[in-house]
Amino acid sequence: MNIRPVGILGTGKYVPERVLTNKDLEQMVDTNDEWITSRTGIKERRIAAEHEATSDLAYHASMEALRNAGISADDLDLIIVATITPDMAFPSTACILQEKLGAKKAAAFDLAAACSGFIYSLANASNFIAMGTYKHVLVVGAECLSRITDYTDRNTCVLFGDGAGAVVLGEVPEGRGFKSFELGSDGSGGELLKLAAGGSRNPASAETIENKQHYIHMEGREVFKFAVRIMGSAADEALRKAGCTKEDIDFLVPHQANIRIIQAALQRLELDEDKCIINLPFYGNASAASIPLALAEANENGRLREGDTVLLVGFGGGLTWGASVLVW
Repeated sequence: MNIRPVGILGTGKYVPERVLTNKDLEQMVDTNDEWITSRTGIKERRIAAEHEATSDLAYHASMEALRNAGISADDLDLIIVATITPDMAFPSTACILQEKLGAKKAAAFDLAAACSGFIYSLANASNFIAMGTYKHVLVVGAECLSRITDYTDRNTCVLFGDGAGAVVLGEVPEGRGFKSFELGSDGSGGELLKLAAGGSRNPASAETIENKQHYIHMEGREVFKFAVRIMGSAADEALRKAGCTKEDIDFLVPHQANIRIIQAALQRLELDEDKCIINLPFYGNASAASIPLALAEANENGRLREGDTVLLVGFGGGLTWGASVLVW
C-alpha cells in the first residue's frame, strides 16, 4: 500500500477582541499581576463576546487556514474540531462549522482530549490522508474556556482564555510532513482536572449549579508535576519514533499552560528559549487551541521555514498527552 506523506498546507488563527489583563483580575479576585506573572507567565488572555460561541471562533480561524492553504471549503473531505467547550452537547461543533463554511462534501466530528486534543486530531487526520481515504482535512482547536471558568476561584481564573487555531492537512513532498506521533492517557488521574457536571453522571440540576460543578476543577500542584514529567517523556518518545535527536529540533511548539512547565521542557530537551514558540503571556491557556494558535502565529511571522524540524507536545485532562515531530 502506498503511504502518502502528510503535512500542513495552511494555518489560521482567531482570538476574540476582548482582553482580560492581570490588572483586571486584581479587581475581581484576591490576586495581583506580580503573583500571576511569576507563577504562570501569563499577562493577559482573550475572552469571547456574548454572541460568540466556539464554532464562531473556529470559523474565523478556519477561513484563514483555507486561504493560507490556497483551497476552498468545497475541497475539504473531513473536519475535526478538538474542543472541550462545544457549542452544545450535540450536534458536534464540527457539524456546525461545516455548515458555516459551506463544506458540503466534508464529514465532521469533534474530538475531546482536553489540551491534548489538537495533537490527537492531527494523528487521526494524518492517518486518513496517508491511507488515501481523504485528500484534505481541516483540523481545528477551538475553545471558549471563559464559559466554564469560575471567576471567583483565583487559582483557575487567572489561567484560561479563549481562541481558535486551524490547519489544513494534505499530501506533501517526500521528506516533508509528520514523522511521528506519540499519544497516551492515564485515566487514573481524571479527577485532577475535570468538569464534573452536565453529563450523564451528574446531569444539570439546581444542586450541581449551587456547588459550582459546571466550572473547571483542577488540582494544580498534581497537574503541574504530571505535566513536567510527561512533556519530557512524550517529546523523547516522539523524537525516537521519528529517528531524530534533540539536536535536530529547530522549533518546539508546546502547549501553552505555564511558563515553568515550558522552561522545564526546554531544559529537558537542552533547547534555548529562542527555539520555542511562546505566546502564553498574551493568550493564557487556551486548551486545544493553544498549539495551533502558536503554530499559526509562527507561520504568519515567518519564523517557520521549509525544512524546519518542529516538535509539538502537549498534555491535558484525562489525563492525556501527545507529541508529534514534523518537517515543515
